[in-house]
Amino acid sequence: MKLADQWRSIHASLPDGWSDARLELTPSRPENLSRAAALLGPAGPGRLGGSLRLTVARAGGAIGPDNAAKLLGKLDAEGVRGTLSLLDAAERVQAAPAAPAIRGSAAAAWRTALAGLPADWSDLYCELELSSTDHLDRAALLVAPVNPARVSGRSAFRYRVAHSFGYGASPQMTERCLERLDDEEIPARLTILHVLSDTHNVATQGPVWRVGGKAV
Repeated sequence: MKLADQWRSIHASLPDGWSDARLELTPSRPENLSRAAALLGPAGPGRLGGSLRLTVARAGGAIGPDNAAKLLGKLDAEGVRGTLSLLDAAERVQAAPAAPAIRGSAAAAWRTALAGLPADWSDLYCELELSSTDHLDRAALLVAPVNPARVSGRSAFRYRVAHSFGYGASPQMTERCLERLDDEEIPARLTILHVLSDTHNVATQGPVWRVGGKAV
C-alpha cells in the first residue's frame, strides 16, 4: 500500500477528539531514508535508527492531515516505499480547569502540568492567558525570556519550551518567568496546547508547528 493511502487508513482509525498523531515511517530500502527525510522536511521529522518520526496535528501544528497526505504522496511519486505506523494519538493537554488556574499561581500550574507529561517529552507549545488587557505590557516584559508571541484579539501569549535542546525556552527559565508574574500578582491561566515526545532533529533546531499559516 502506498504511504499516502496508509496515512488515510490511520487517519480514519483515529479516535474522536484526537489532536496529535505521532507516526513512524520505515522505508523498505534503508538508502531511501535521507531522501524521505528531505521530502518530509516541512513536517520536521526526527530520525531514530532506520526510521523517521513525525507528528500530524489536527489543528495548529507543523502539518495537518491534508498536508501529511500531500507530503507522503511526494514519496509515493518518487517510488519511496515503506511502512507507516501510528505510535500514539494524543488529546489536548491542559494544566488546570479554567477558573481555578486564572486565580492561582502560574508557576504552580506549570509545575503541575510538567508532572502530568510523559517522561520523554521534548517540545511544548504553550499558551498563557491573562485575566485583563491591563496586564499585557507588563506581562510581556516579565516573560520576555521565553520569546512570547501575542495571540491576536485575546489577552494571551504563546511560546515554545524545549526539554533539553532545540528551539524554545528551558523548563527552568519558563518557571522563573511565571514566578515573576506571581510576584507581581498578575493572574494568568497556563495551557499546554501541544506536546511532542522523543524528537530527534534532522539538521534543524527542532520541529515546527504551523498556526494560521505561520511557523511557530
